[in-house]
Amino acid sequence: MTAPKGFDLSEVTKPVNTARGLPNAHYIDETVFNEERDAVLFNNWAGVGFAKDVPEAGDAMPVDFLGMPLLILRDQEGAVKVFQNTCRHRGMILVKEKGNIRGTIRCPYHSWCYGLDGSLRSTPHAGGPGVNIHEDINRNELGLIEIRSHTYMGVVFANVSGKAVPFEEAHADLLERWKDFDQPMLHSGEDSSFKLEVNCNWKLAVENYCESYHLPWVHPGLNSYSRLEDHYHLEERNKYSGQGTLVYRQLTGEDGQVFPDFTGLAQKWDEGGEYVAVYPNVLLGVQRDHTFAIILEPKSKENTVEHIEIFYANDAALGDAYADLRAQNAEQWKGVFLEDVFVVEGMQKGRHGIFFDGGKFSPAMDGPTHMFHEWVANQITAGRQVAAE
Repeated sequence: MTAPKGFDLSEVTKPVNTARGLPNAHYIDETVFNEERDAVLFNNWAGVGFAKDVPEAGDAMPVDFLGMPLLILRDQEGAVKVFQNTCRHRGMILVKEKGNIRGTIRCPYHSWCYGLDGSLRSTPHAGGPGVNIHEDINRNELGLIEIRSHTYMGVVFANVSGKAVPFEEAHADLLERWKDFDQPMLHSGEDSSFKLEVNCNWKLAVENYCESYHLPWVHPGLNSYSRLEDHYHLEERNKYSGQGTLVYRQLTGEDGQVFPDFTGLAQKWDEGGEYVAVYPNVLLGVQRDHTFAIILEPKSKENTVEHIEIFYANDAALGDAYADLRAQNAEQWKGVFLEDVFVVEGMQKGRHGIFFDGGKFSPAMDGPTHMFHEWVANQITAGRQVAAE
């Protein structure tokens, strides 16, 4: 008995009613994992961190993104920037721990120093003992390598390859759809932050998040009031996909306390919420009184860390008066996300079944998930075409 014959990615990009999902190799093969790193994650606007982690000028946070050393920092003007965390002299890692660098990034090896704008400021003894300049060292050409970045909904997105269209163009549809939430995303601290380590390929977390089909069986508590039939699909080809609900129930404390709303929201948000996967690796959720963001950090082909942050509408929600309600909110969302762990880990184990052929989509229920598969397949195909030229 032999395994089914393989198929090329054109099987994935067929219409949902006839398509198959991505082949097993895209979840368990190291070579394909590395191919996706370049073609899918580095070539697009991937989430690499949160702006709330660098709140003040001079704050810096090192990030290892699929082996790429990055440095997220806030400059003197308050803008969040991303640089390659590598000295231009001998390639030393510049910043090892999160903290405030007090206006200067100093290499611990030979003490070359950079400003918060990435410019090379000093090169001590580069011309010999006591001589800090050299005619062949042009500081104007040796600033830190800046990585294109954009902050949206509290998430710092980066385009490592530099080849993606501007973020505002790539995600113009989502920015318009969620324009009501173009407001400050306020974070209260540790009580609104948690992470989950899951034994699955990062794409399975995206696929699961995209659809509401699994609600009755995986999230019975949530489904008791926000039922399967209350949900609708969100499908923006080549950009994002997900789900919305017509029934969002505000969390209420024992004394009837609820979180304050975002200002100026349209009526649709009174009882609605939406949840989208912003390709490739960011999951966002919006409701009238809070939002959340999840960055999927691929650690290996079969291991992912989900970094989850909850944001609120105004300063009042961050105060002591709402501490218990914030804790209850975080615990509730954590419970929902934990319910998904056995699913994504089970699908990961299933991808080792040599006879699995990518699976069959439900045309009525799996449209958002298929759309993500299609997008990934298109990114890989485009990358292969460039490599072949």
